[in-house]
Amino acid sequence: MDDTRWLDRGQMAAWVRFVAVLELVPGVLDSQLRHDSGVTHFEYFVMAVLSETPGGTMRMTELAGATSATPSRLSHVVARLEGRGYVERSPCPDNARATNARLTEGGREKMRAAAPGHVAAVRRHVIDVLTPEQVTQLTAISDAILGSVAPVGPMAESYRRYDEPGEESS
Repeated sequence: MDDTRWLDRGQMAAWVRFVAVLELVPGVLDSQLRHDSGVTHFEYFVMAVLSETPGGTMRMTELAGATSATPSRLSHVVARLEGRGYVERSPCPDNARATNARLTEGGREKMRAAAPGHVAAVRRHVIDVLTPEQVTQLTAISDAILGSVAPVGPMAESYRRYDEPGEESS
C-alpha cells in the first residue's frame, strides 16, 4: 500500500518556487560578491561570523558549526582567507589541540568594503521586492522551516540575533 502523501497542485506550486529561490539567490549573491569584492559568498559569511564575535576570534570547530560547514571545507576556505591576509589561525590558548581563527584588520577592511554592495544586492533581490508584511511573513515562514531542519545546534541561536529591538542598520 502506498502511504505517500503527495503534494497537491498548490503545494507543488509553492515547493517548485521555493526550490528555485534556494537555487538562484545564492548564485546571485555569490556573483555580486565575487565581481565587486573578490570573495565568495561563503568567504564573506565566514568573515561576517568572525566579525560578530568578541575579538573577531573563534575556535575552528565553533566556526564550522556557526557556518554549517564541514571542518574540511572550513579549513580550505580559512586557508584561502589566510593567504589573502583576511584571517589568521593560531593555537587556542585554552586547548592545545584546538585552533582559533581570527579576523585580521585586513579582513575587517574587506568586510567594510564588501558590505555595502552585498547589502544592496540583498535589498535589490530579496527585501525591496517584498512588502513590509511579506518580510514579516518571510521571517515566520523561515522560522517554521528552520524549526524542522535546525531546531537546536550551534546556528539555531544565531538565527534570532536580530529579533530584539535595537538600533536600526543604515
